[in-house]
Amino acid sequence: MKNIMDELKEKKVLLCDGAMGTFLQAKGLQAGECPELWCLTHPEEVMEIHRQYRNAGSNIVECNSFGANRYKLLHYQLQNKVYEINKTAAVLASTVAGSTQYVLGSAGPTGTFMEPYGDETEEKFYETFKEQMMALEAGGADMVIVETMTSLEEAKVAVKAALENTKLVVIASFTFDPQPNGNYATMMGLTPEKATEEMIKAGAHIVGTNCGTGPDHMIEIVKKIKTVCPSTIPVIAMPNAGMPVLEDGKTIFKETPEEMGKKALLMVEAGASIVGGCCGTGPAHIAAMHKAIYG
Repeated sequence: MKNIMDELKEKKVLLCDGAMGTFLQAKGLQAGECPELWCLTHPEEVMEIHRQYRNAGSNIVECNSFGANRYKLLHYQLQNKVYEINKTAAVLASTVAGSTQYVLGSAGPTGTFMEPYGDETEEKFYETFKEQMMALEAGGADMVIVETMTSLEEAKVAVKAALENTKLVVIASFTFDPQPNGNYATMMGLTPEKATEEMIKAGAHIVGTNCGTGPDHMIEIVKKIKTVCPSTIPVIAMPNAGMPVLEDGKTIFKETPEEMGKKALLMVEAGASIVGGCCGTGPAHIAAMHKAIYG
């Protein structure tokens, strides 16, 4: 396969896959259970999820490694399995991808705060992300997405760890919430424009946004990103299947595949080069997005 950056330079639009966590829950993941451990305990189930997204038309398969950093795995007493889980996550995704898809490692936030907002040091964060990035590359990942970020400092450290210790294409993606003033910001007060500028300075190859909102808000966020993003830097957008609502004690995402398909085109028109789905999206959503984008 071509390098993904070469494909994007040709102005191609690539389709990523959908949610992992909600799909695992549908397959039996219990509350309080570690989703990433399924790479070791239920590898066939994880690969089946990857296959369904591949069959729906995704160009990129994302690893089940979102929370597989030392801090998050400590909650499950799995901190000594960081390398094994991440490498296996990439191996499973690579096995399904073969020569037809790019493999995207996922690196989410640690769930804690770095100085001066918390007690953890930059050095500890760096080593944490380095461990994860190197394991993903060893398992066969082509890229890594530092995703669902809210803190600029944490995202910078993660991007730096990936760039300095691997040859992975690095994506930096933040979660933005609508603000009363009509703008968008992370819970740390970071705007799409500022996040984009800082991530480009940090060396990220691709920038963008995921989670937090549905496609309606994300179309507007992409437009704001594009006001400061050079044409040489691709933008990724991976919305939830609408804004979550609580029904009978369960979180429901109501955006239909058909609606997601139509709005995927609007995200592309707004400037996104890679589109996919986050919470609540499934193979049917990705198939609809594929049909809308490629015909």
